[in-house]
Amino acid sequence: MQKLFLPLLLATAVLAAPTHAAPGAAPSATVARKPTPEPYVLQPQLSTLGWLAKKVTGQHNGTIQFQSGQVLVKGSQIVGGTFVVDMASLKDEDLSGGMNEKLVGHLKSDDFFGVEKNPTATFVITQVKALKGDASGNNATITGNLTIKGKTNPLTFPAQVGVKNGVAAASGTATIDRTKYDIRYRSKSFFESIGDKAIDDNFTLTFNVIAKADGVAQR
Repeated sequence: MQKLFLPLLLATAVLAAPTHAAPGAAPSATVARKPTPEPYVLQPQLSTLGWLAKKVTGQHNGTIQFQSGQVLVKGSQIVGGTFVVDMASLKDEDLSGGMNEKLVGHLKSDDFFGVEKNPTATFVITQVKALKGDASGNNATITGNLTIKGKTNPLTFPAQVGVKNGVAAASGTATIDRTKYDIRYRSKSFFESIGDKAIDDNFTLTFNVIAKADGVAQR
């Protein structure tokens, strides 16, 4: 799991910068033109996405890679964004050898994510609201539409966001109900008699996103 946290070194300075609600317009005889959101390009090599899934007898964790995306920035505020995830990049980090290959193969099958027919997943931000800092340091609530396996559902989660010197960063954890995306394999909600073979309906995605404005040096 260590490699999931290395990009945080770059994000720390951005997320530590103070963020404020967008200021109200000053009284004026003329109506000020609202700034157009600027697209910041997602940096897949600097961004991470980790997953954790639990079952009655234990848990598994791993990573998935972002394929592409952008973050929309207005002034010093993140106001939107679109992200594409390469589902074929899915990896497990707690098993080795044949057991690892077997699990990853099963996760990519139609029992779970059906990667051959659905090679990407997407998340589109529809709203970012300011949040008074919680115990985890989150300062925003993000809402958007998540598409997995061809199914789209709304998703809301807290996050820590910031914009500084042409770099936008966001980090946090989202909890996802897999049954909403037609992933029902060994779900107690649909198969009550499976006992200790049950897999939790919810899994989590922990993300660290870095995006840069045009002209910002790639590092």
